[in-house]
Amino acid sequence: MLFYAVIYMGNAVYGTFLPVYLFNAKFSQEQIGMLLSLGPLIAMLGQPVWGALGDRAKTKNSVLAFLLIGSGISIMFFPLSHQFTYLLILICVFMFFQTSIFALSDAITLEELDRRPKWNFGWIRLGGTIGFATMSLVFGIVAKSHINSMFPVYAGTMFAGLLLLWCFPPAASRQANVTGKRFRELFRNRKLMFYLGINFIVQVTLGYYYAFFPIYFKEMGADSLLLGWSMVISSMSELPFLLFSSWIFKRISISMILIIAALASGVRWFLFSIIDQPYWILPVQALHGVIFIVLSVTLATFINREVPAEWKASGQTLNGLLSLGAARIIGSFFGGIMSAAYGMRQVFLYSSWVSMATVVVFGLVVWLRRKQNVPSASLTK
Repeated sequence: MLFYAVIYMGNAVYGTFLPVYLFNAKFSQEQIGMLLSLGPLIAMLGQPVWGALGDRAKTKNSVLAFLLIGSGISIMFFPLSHQFTYLLILICVFMFFQTSIFALSDAITLEELDRRPKWNFGWIRLGGTIGFATMSLVFGIVAKSHINSMFPVYAGTMFAGLLLLWCFPPAASRQANVTGKRFRELFRNRKLMFYLGINFIVQVTLGYYYAFFPIYFKEMGADSLLLGWSMVISSMSELPFLLFSSWIFKRISISMILIIAALASGVRWFLFSIIDQPYWILPVQALHGVIFIVLSVTLATFINREVPAEWKASGQTLNGLLSLGAARIIGSFFGGIMSAAYGMRQVFLYSSWVSMATVVVFGLVVWLRRKQNVPSASLTK
């Protein structure tokens, strides 16, 4: 739990305030979109590598330690230059290490939970929510006058995470050719692909949110402290699902849980598009607790149950590849282009349409499956 708190503290610093840092450095919306999208593109290339290494290495812990060290060191080079090409290359290097940290952490944690059935992943992941909320508020105060301090602060969190990782029990890896023919077997799991499809589309809209909401919010008149408070509300709204996720999974089908998350995102982006006062954004941020954490915990739990034991790290990596890689690329890159052309408010409205279309299409598929009652291809279990 403490480990999750620490690594999500780092995520709060980088994910929330890097767009503000780039905006203060006078980059255009197209340039910010490109900077924040090419990083995930490199991460897409790196995630299968880290997933395969996680499944092949003596322990997954050693691979995770390397990722923590790589991301902590590479981020310290950011303040050396504001030159666009330099930052483009550096973000790619940083994201090559950073993106897989969460997928591999989940794989190690869930593997340990298999041996300790009384433990609950939601309660452990709660540490990440508390860490993210705490750091969002604390660094929101600091960022008002010292936003460049985000880089040593992030590096410090990765070092703390490395120290905590040494206390972990070793997560033994299993020899498997997950990058070849067997890795493609994951795509033949129809239920998994259905769930990943819902997650992917909603994550595209989240990709735009993460890249441009800090800028959009500040253009409304909010400062870094209010931005920090908005992230506190969004992260603390995750608590109910984390506390009661086990109870929810027993009573609501996974397909319905994911569709509810898509519906919540549609409502949230629509409200973003019509609100023009920063303080009214704060209560809307509570909808975050029905979106991101629901998607991430539900998919991580499902993959841990469905994917064969020797491919679990690669299964989690595939999910990260799509949701934190491809989806973020589309959301930030094309979102930057569309923001320059139509404005950020209008793009949030378009995001709402995309989410609502997801609810209609996937909801119709679930309804037809239930109506036809096809056990072999049931998507509602």
